[in-house]
Amino acid sequence: MLYYISEFDIYWGPLRLFQYVTFRAGGAFFTAFLISLLLGPFTVQLLKKLQATAPSRLKGLIPEEYIDINKDKTPSMGGILIIFSILLSSFLWSIPSNEMLWLFSSLLFSLGAIGFLDDYVKVALKKREGISASLKFSLQVLISMLAVYFLDIMPSTGDLLRNLYLPFLKNPIISHLPLVFVLIFGSLVVVGSSNAVNLTDGKDGLAAGCSIFCSLAYAVFAYLCGHKIFASYLNIPFIPGASEVVVFAMAICGACIGFLWFNCHPAAMFMGDTGSLALGGSIGLIAVLVRQEINLIIIGAVFVIEALSVIIQVTSFKLTGKRIFLCSPLHHHFERKGWTETQIVVRFWIIAGIFAILGIASLKIR
Repeated sequence: MLYYISEFDIYWGPLRLFQYVTFRAGGAFFTAFLISLLLGPFTVQLLKKLQATAPSRLKGLIPEEYIDINKDKTPSMGGILIIFSILLSSFLWSIPSNEMLWLFSSLLFSLGAIGFLDDYVKVALKKREGISASLKFSLQVLISMLAVYFLDIMPSTGDLLRNLYLPFLKNPIISHLPLVFVLIFGSLVVVGSSNAVNLTDGKDGLAAGCSIFCSLAYAVFAYLCGHKIFASYLNIPFIPGASEVVVFAMAICGACIGFLWFNCHPAAMFMGDTGSLALGGSIGLIAVLVRQEINLIIIGAVFVIEALSVIIQVTSFKLTGKRIFLCSPLHHHFERKGWTETQIVVRFWIIAGIFAILGIASLKIR
């Protein structure tokens, strides 16, 4: 919306800055950060007033001495603040006519709505598991497939979604993939990313902090893919209009940093499924857009490891009756090993930052 201010640069030259995506991405970052920071206290008070506290997911799963009873008094559903900050700042700083802005915003809102419904059932009905897993998964798959489909038929993406790329390789390993594969694989990435972030959201600031590194990394990819010269030099797909997704990605980053002010230990509020499902799905769709889905395994290594720890734990217990980890997701394993919450979160942040850099470095190490 603020982009149109650049049309008045004939009256004051510096207004042309609003034409540049880098300037607007920076604006979206700071706007989302300030919205989260300023509205954070109001959100915390509102959630407390509404008694938006969910029953502990860990009760009955791990020994009582490892459960912090104070967390049961901390309000959930703080993801509402994250989503609002991202949407408002994105629309302020993006080109309103950009179709990708509407697609990514719709996905963010839709997955957030699923998470909100799940959180509402936990809070209002005191059901620890929320809505049924089958219903939640089905809704996620439906929304993700629709998002990937609309991304595929956009003129700016052309046939790019029909090519499969691997990190550290210049050329696609498979071309001209059928639409059904694109939909299945793309939705798998979006849903998988969405749920992986959800599983990681078990310690104060853990999911929000790791999401910052992921969104920053994919903001870089989106910028390079949207810049014809850089895309040609790095031999990556040129996607007209993808640079506007940089604004969206930086809004995610700013909103998460602002939210982290209230989510750091001891947390004043949790993002809940409202925030985690929306954040993970949005990052996954950016990965699909810039053709870096496999690279998400590297960039989102913490999320992937957390999800894998649950899969390995459940599979091992069902097949052999034995557990590989003391507890899953993995952050609970280290908690049982004696790590403090702050140690777990900061060390996972460090790992997330390192792997995000490695993911970006794959552009040149090819």
